[in-house]
Amino acid sequence: MTALRPEAAAAPPSSGTPARAASPPVPAARVRVTGPVRSPGSVRRAGPVVTELRLSAFASHRGATFPLGPVTFFTGPGGSGKSSVLRAYEALARLGGGESLDEVFPDPVGCVPEGAAADAQGRRGFRIGCTTDGPAGPVRLDVAVQAEPTLRIVGERLTGGGETLLATALRDPGRSTVQAAWHTAGTVPVTRAPLPDDRLGTALLPLRVAGRTAGQLQVLAAAEQTVVALRSVFPCEPQPSRMRAPVPAGDDRLRRGCRNLAAVLGRTHTGCARRHARLVAVAHAGCAGPVTALGVERTADGRLRATVGRDAGRTTPLDRLGDSELRYLAHALVLLVGPGVLAVDAAGEVPSALQTLTVLADGFDRDLDGRQVRGLLDLAVAVAAAGHIGLVGTVTERGAAGARETAGVRVVDLER
Repeated sequence: MTALRPEAAAAPPSSGTPARAASPPVPAARVRVTGPVRSPGSVRRAGPVVTELRLSAFASHRGATFPLGPVTFFTGPGGSGKSSVLRAYEALARLGGGESLDEVFPDPVGCVPEGAAADAQGRRGFRIGCTTDGPAGPVRLDVAVQAEPTLRIVGERLTGGGETLLATALRDPGRSTVQAAWHTAGTVPVTRAPLPDDRLGTALLPLRVAGRTAGQLQVLAAAEQTVVALRSVFPCEPQPSRMRAPVPAGDDRLRRGCRNLAAVLGRTHTGCARRHARLVAVAHAGCAGPVTALGVERTADGRLRATVGRDAGRTTPLDRLGDSELRYLAHALVLLVGPGVLAVDAAGEVPSALQTLTVLADGFDRDLDGRQVRGLLDLAVAVAAAGHIGLVGTVTERGAAGARETAGVRVVDLER
């Protein structure tokens, strides 16, 4: 990539006849996928889900396509771009949730592939995308972002059913808008209007498309599927150093760093007895010494401290556990509780029985021993089989070895 070419990546239809969808890019030669590789339709999920990530030009990745299963791990040597994959996924999720570009990309130049030269207008940028699957069938979203000289979306394309459903392109650099065109298939085949250049157009379509024609309904179905799939993401980065202190009561939706683990344990103990009992069993399998209960106690100032029940009624404060045990418990809790107990803005318009959640876990096996990794892998596969929770993470080669031996886990090997 010598320069950002947004017009070629995502240009609106130039006539009343909708453009045909582009064929998917060829997977990068430096990627090897092991584990189950199924078509999206053969994996039964409760609701819309992301089935593929495309990093056409992002950080160290060029022309990379990554298939995603219910449980997928990326591995490879340092500098191979494992964390960049999850960073791109989270960026798409946040854009799908309505956040602005400057919120999602505080350092946009760091996302530009190293060595990418600017074009004649001094522009450089990056391109990312995904495919979702759900009631609308496979739907592709591709986004071209200009990082220099100013941060803006310069091209976006949403395709499904062989049609280009939305396409945007920067026509006037002096304006903070892009020209958008979406499929109508009525008396006017294509509707054109400006959209802001700092937001994902797909996320704005439900507010702009009337839904009066079959074409408009197709656009709305594809956009809503994409937004719901992207919003249903929870990045999990347990920070043991912040998980040991007592926490305020009432802060019981688990946060990204899991620092309020004690309050969440209190909530699951009283409100999710079945899942809490399962969590205790998982804790017993992965923590040192017997674990008969997980509970909370109030400190003198009214805060909550988590405790681990032992034999003969003894308890151990959670803050005495090692980093590996705390990270193990945090991951297990996330996999067991679901959207209602996590600090994630789940789509309220989707019934709970049809909601899905994808957990993003960078460094999933960090600090964990072999027994703990195996326990979490088995748990992830088991909960993913129910169709409501999936997992995409990065692991070391040691963790990848165990993942390759676990049925139902897909491993993507990256090379420098």
